[in-house]
Amino acid sequence: MQGVVKVYDPITGVGLILLEDRTEVQLRPGSLEGSMFRMLRQGQRILFEVDEEDGERYARDLRFGSDGY
Repeated sequence: MQGVVKVYDPITGVGLILLEDRTEVQLRPGSLEGSMFRMLRQGQRILFEVDEEDGERYARDLRFGSDGY
């Protein structure tokens, strides 16, 4: 999937990614582990995989997004 970082708190590791259809996917502590990112900024495009747990969607395997989103 591809989305744009809506908000990210580097202290807690929690944030939200906004998808093209305006739904959100959560970032939870540890979401950046194993990725090339150390930090995310608002408006940054990213590619990622999604895990579903207890009805919530969480991002994992973050990568740089492409232009044209």
